[in-house]
Amino acid sequence: MEDPGLKAVLEALLFVAGRAVRVKELREVLPEASEREILEALEELAQDYAGRGLRIREVAGGFRLETVPEVAERVRAFLKPRPRRLSRAALETLAIVAYHQPVTRAEIERLRGVDSSGPLKLLLEERLVRIVGRKAVPGRPLLYGTTSKFLEVFGLKSLEDLPPLAEIRKLAEGA
Repeated sequence: MEDPGLKAVLEALLFVAGRAVRVKELREVLPEASEREILEALEELAQDYAGRGLRIREVAGGFRLETVPEVAERVRAFLKPRPRRLSRAALETLAIVAYHQPVTRAEIERLRGVDSSGPLKLLLEERLVRIVGRKAVPGRPLLYGTTSKFLEVFGLKSLEDLPPLAEIRKLAEGA
């Protein structure tokens, strides 16, 4: 029989985290529970939330407690958030990094056709992009890639969940 205490602790941890939490992190707090037990308890919790205003969802290699889309407008109206909107230049830069990573600033600028240092700096500050290394060419330029926050913000489990690049190009041509 499943220990009801495990589900309660997992629920509380996901609630206070406010972000996706990896099973490895949960195991650090719950060393008495195996990875399988934690995953089973998370699945049971997800089922417990079915039909309610919250859900447990797997994103960015972890699990998070979030509102269901059906109540999002009411929650937004209640909170009156002021989300930081990314400029078109920042979104273009982010898309290039997401689809071509690891990528250098020069490669981003070649694809965009304009200086991208400003949008890249903003994406680094917002923790949507990070430095992942250096390219093995003269000058050893920095390489950029997306972060787990990028996956969280866009609701993706992994980069494989990105829509095909051809689909994005079709949308861009139609705009």
